[in-house]
Amino acid sequence: MKKQIATTNAPAAIGPYSQGVECGNLVFVSGQIPVNPATGEIVKGDIKAQTAQVFENIKAVLAQAGCALSDIVKTTVFITDIADFGAMNEVYATYIKDCVLPARSAFQVVNLPKGANVEIEVIACKCAQ
Repeated sequence: MKKQIATTNAPAAIGPYSQGVECGNLVFVSGQIPVNPATGEIVKGDIKAQTAQVFENIKAVLAQAGCALSDIVKTTVFITDIADFGAMNEVYATYIKDCVLPARSAFQVVNLPKGANVEIEVIACKCAQ
């Protein structure tokens, strides 16, 4: 059975989708962009600041589902400038640590919603606890 995950601690969906969906032991978190949920605006700053906000949003959706960052089994990273990959990866490594590292794919894309420079979607497993 699938269950919608929704929290006010992460940005509201800007289209016809859920922030997250739980299905069995898996939690699918929709791509998160660096929107501050309090203001609804993209955070100011470089790729590091934007990546940190993305992970704060992911943490909030996962927490609503009873999961943590350490439960992530797969990430997909979308970035508008692959030259920012190293800086994004530095921040990524501060959030994804002390656990079995998830599988990951990363892609350079032309544009992201609201002019974001990074978007990350994740799949977590409650069985990883």
